[in-house]
Amino acid sequence: MNHADHVRLLKSGILAQGGVWADLGSGGGAFTLALAELIGPTSEIYSVDQDAGALAEQQRAFQRLFPQMRVTYLKADFTKHLKLPELDGIVMANSLHFHRHKQGILQQVKRYLKPGGRLLMVEYNTDKGNVWVPHPMSFRTWQREAQQAGFAYTELIATRPSSFLGEFFAAASY
Repeated sequence: MNHADHVRLLKSGILAQGGVWADLGSGGGAFTLALAELIGPTSEIYSVDQDAGALAEQQRAFQRLFPQMRVTYLKADFTKHLKLPELDGIVMANSLHFHRHKQGILQQVKRYLKPGGRLLMVEYNTDKGNVWVPHPMSFRTWQREAQQAGFAYTELIATRPSSFLGEFFAAASY
């Protein structure tokens, strides 16, 4: 996938520019950069990942592509409590599939959101994992997980073929 693909997956889940967002499990920042393009330069992003090298790579990309964007890089485990402001939205792209037990994580993630805030989930659209993606979830499974975590509504916003595990889905839960 390229930057345009990342933007397309998130685009329908972003209702307006601006606000304070987080990308949990942001890695090298592919979806963080897409988020920056969609929410605009007056926004703020908290990019959270355990890999300091990946965060440094992200920071270089932001300096080159979005030098005006306010980004806070947090080297942290998103499954633990984070000190974040109330968020307008959260992106979790290919980060939750590393965790078998998702509900505790999702309960914590939901607490970071302002009333009306949105969680944008990007995941492989399958319930069968492998060594590299141990616990993916189909959109149908995500709907159940999101509902159990207290999200009132989940909508499918995009799909994209994947040569690795068939297809990606993007969903907005609020």
